[in-house]
Amino acid sequence: MFRILKIGSAFIGIIVGAGFASGQEILQYFTSFGHLGTLAAIVSTALFAYLGMTLTKVGSRLQTNSHKNAIYEISGRFLGIIVDAIIVFTLFGVGVVMIAGAGSTLNQQFGLAPFVGSLILVVLLILTMMLKVDKVVAVIGSITPFLILALIIISVYSLFTMDASFNELNPIAQQQESSMPNWFISAINYVSFNIAVGAGMAIVMGGAEKDEKIASLGGLVGGLGIGVLIILAHLAIFSKVDVVAAYDLPLLKIVEEISPVLGIFMSLVLFGMIFNTAVSMFYAFVARFFEMGTKKAYLATVVTLVVGFIASFVGFTTLVSKFYSTIGYLGLFLIFALIYAPFKLAKNAKN
Repeated sequence: MFRILKIGSAFIGIIVGAGFASGQEILQYFTSFGHLGTLAAIVSTALFAYLGMTLTKVGSRLQTNSHKNAIYEISGRFLGIIVDAIIVFTLFGVGVVMIAGAGSTLNQQFGLAPFVGSLILVVLLILTMMLKVDKVVAVIGSITPFLILALIIISVYSLFTMDASFNELNPIAQQQESSMPNWFISAINYVSFNIAVGAGMAIVMGGAEKDEKIASLGGLVGGLGIGVLIILAHLAIFSKVDVVAAYDLPLLKIVEEISPVLGIFMSLVLFGMIFNTAVSMFYAFVARFFEMGTKKAYLATVVTLVVGFIASFVGFTTLVSKFYSTIGYLGLFLIFALIYAPFKLAKNAKN
């Protein structure tokens, strides 16, 4: 049971990064559709559960330490090239977004220059990525419970202190900007983007677990956990949308309403979730090209993170707005491959 929860918690930690923990992703992808956003959150939950289970199962069955072999195994040669390229592009790109997000978080909460937070994160990433994969999984998973606790507190507070009903708030929620045409495409795009983000590390995590059933259940628990967090965050923001919609970090704004001290705690949790996603992205990125634990991998880690640090100066908001929805559409190739994966593996097992 512990191993299942460990994998599940780590999977949540990989997926839940700066945009989610701040509430900005939830506002755009779910709350902006009002009541239908709740339905979108339920659809996303089901997809996350299935795809999380599939990713860790594939990794465990193939006992892989990189996503490359697994992707080619389930996708075939031609589609495998496309999916592999999308994942590699996503891993580095989201890693850069997280470095920028770390700078923005400490800048907003503590007034530090953006490059300071980014530099702190890069140093932490270099130190963490020198560890073995099982230790990296443990580090990622250990931070997740704090986010779950924070979201439960935020949700309970928001729902019990609502000044208006959801029916009254629905028109306000629907006035919020969203780059998605409707709630269903928004739900699919959100899952697609996040699975593209988490696939590399999730497969590596599955490969570190020899028991395929435990790996599968870990991915399932993680996927369901992500869905529950989406629903909680959506309801919290929806219930306060008339107050928090104007802020870049709506969840942090709700926490600051409860207590300034809790606001500091939430900003640290947010930084921790940024760290989680960043270490997952860069670890899987380097593992795609080098055997981890070698001198070449250590050198590649440092070079990759220095380049990422420089690229992060483009800015957090700009990177998120230009990058996320694009990856969501590209990630559909991976979604199709993963839906087909169990049938492909079963067919290969018979041959």
